[in-house]
Amino acid sequence: MLFDGRKVILAPMAGVTDEVCRELCIQQGAQLTYTEMVSAKALSYKNEKTQDLMRLSPAEEQVSVQIFGHEPETMAAQAATIEDVMGERLFAIDVNMGCPARKIAGKGDGSALMRNPELAADIVRKLKSAVKHPVTVKFRRGYELDNETAIDFARRMEDAGADAVAVHGRFAQQFYRGQADWGIIARVKEAIAIPVVGNGDICSGADAVRMVEETGCDAVMIGRGAQGNPWIFADVRSQLEHGVPAPAPSIEERMALAKRHAWLLSERSGRNIVRMRKHAMWYVAGLRGAPMIRGKINQASTYEEFASLFDELLELNR
Repeated sequence: MLFDGRKVILAPMAGVTDEVCRELCIQQGAQLTYTEMVSAKALSYKNEKTQDLMRLSPAEEQVSVQIFGHEPETMAAQAATIEDVMGERLFAIDVNMGCPARKIAGKGDGSALMRNPELAADIVRKLKSAVKHPVTVKFRRGYELDNETAIDFARRMEDAGADAVAVHGRFAQQFYRGQADWGIIARVKEAIAIPVVGNGDICSGADAVRMVEETGCDAVMIGRGAQGNPWIFADVRSQLEHGVPAPAPSIEERMALAKRHAWLLSERSGRNIVRMRKHAMWYVAGLRGAPMIRGKINQASTYEEFASLFDELLELNR
């Protein structure tokens, strides 16, 4: 089975799961990571920023590269290039058919492919003919609100040769509002023979256990629940493997990891450490003094500034 030994997965999140974020999640227990979604079209133009999205951390033995687009030949050609460049460090090529963002779906990419299942299946067939590594697909319950198409879509992906699918339990038109329906994950699992990964609203180890029990999914994929909370992977692993929760991190551990995150970004990304601002907001959420310090976070642009703010919060919360 494709995900044997890799039941706890970090979801691809645009603007979030760069190499540093993925490294910290691996160190806390994530068993497989996905890159941020990569534009096949931009790769075909050899766009440097797009190529940077596939840079791996030293902690990553293998990674799934998620690509998006709607042109089968372009996507297949770029998948083959990714395979050649990454070699054995590539786990799978994943096709994004679930992103609801207007700038993606509005161009016919991401979740818009759920409205054109014939094209979606052709993309999978073309990729399967171009690469030796597994090809997987991530999609949603459906595109239009209350129009559930995921079961038929999953069957089409399986027939086209997909090696596994990941299902997010919301409609694309919901974006991230409301609650994910895990029932659709169970229905897809019953409908197809290839592995199914469950995604949506896993915020703790207990949630992961419940999803597996309710859906029978082969692996769980954690996205927003990991934002500012890499420790979720330790908790999920502990509850799935041993039936007990992992100890919650202390305030000292939270701020130490936040500082490490900022340090790694400053070392590897230079001026791009400003991307730490969103991570910092997540790390400090719920702490005493967090509302007061958010404005300072939005002005921080060096490791020293971020570290000072985390130290300040540490003192306020001891």
